Amino acid sequence: MRIDVKTLPVNEIITDLSKHLDTPVDNRDAELLIQLPENLGEGYIKGSSFDCGMGIISYNCKFHEDTEICFTLNTVHPLKFIFCSEGEVAHAFQESEELHKIEAYQNIIVSSSGYNGHKLFFKANVRTHVSSLEIIRSTFAHRTNYGFRDLEPTLKELFKDAVSSQQFFYQGNYSIRAADLMEELNSRDYTGFLRSLYLEGKSYDMLVIQIAQYQDDESVDRLPTILRKSDIEKVDYVARRILGDLGSNLTVESLAKEAGTNVNKLQEGFKYVYDLTVNKFIQHKKLEAAKDMLLTTDKNISEIVTAIGLNNRSYFSKIFKEKYGVNPKYFLKTRKAEV
Repeated sequence: MRIDVKTLPVNEIITDLSKHLDTPVDNRDAELLIQLPENLGEGYIKGSSFDCGMGIISYNCKFHEDTEICFTLNTVHPLKFIFCSEGEVAHAFQESEELHKIEAYQNIIVSSSGYNGHKLFFKANVRTHVSSLEIIRSTFAHRTNYGFRDLEPTLKELFKDAVSSQQFFYQGNYSIRAADLMEELNSRDYTGFLRSLYLEGKSYDMLVIQIAQYQDDESVDRLPTILRKSDIEKVDYVARRILGDLGSNLTVESLAKEAGTNVNKLQEGFKYVYDLTVNKFIQHKKLEAAKDMLLTTDKNISEIVTAIGLNNRSYFSKIFKEKYGVNPKYFLKTRKAEV
């Protein structure tokens, strides 16, 4: 199925989609929303336009057949920040056959040249959640942008290119914070005027994250600083590494090196996933293992202290009591009482 729609603003995109899909538009709380007809798929497409020249459109749906949405209009096309949190979608420039596949946890920044449009391809029977920030640069330029100071040079020129003289394409992983923002955009915490303010504010938040990620990727003189899905995977690797070797005294530095990251990113990841530093995570897991051994084995306290890689029994008793509220001997007494 092929659908041809206008390219701007977002409200007109939603209106065109509703006509092609033969489904009504629900105009609610600063958002236009259409539900996919049952014969075509399931889910919804919604969007909002803002006076600043920015809009956001979200596709949270599953088509029954391969679907191509073509954004064509004899004018300059917006600068797009497209990100995917579920499923996959593909992008192509209107006059090109080259497809850019965007899988879950990936994003692209894309600008066509001249009046060249864009195409999005949705696979049949694949639940997809994709959102796109659409920036009309000629309008966006009228807000106070402070000369785009401190913006990476390529991106600065891209924002200033109101007539879209240069084609641009960038693809990368998006930050974990972006996933949280997408969930927040789906919340229904506000209605009416407050909903409009909320959506615009969250759209700016998303724009900041996407720009920061691009600059993070392009930096050559420092380590990356933004938490990505790949960073979370490294946290998972380190956590399993710790659990598999509780008898050793692993250092944060050695774990970060082994996982292929840096200490700050690893600590940030552990705070995000477990709300603990790496060392606190190690300590908690050692204590959990110690409690289990106190209850289920015939080891004495000294043997258990050695088994979890500690060498100070007094220190072990201190941190054990801080975590469980009782001395390790309490669990020994409990075990003996059950024998």
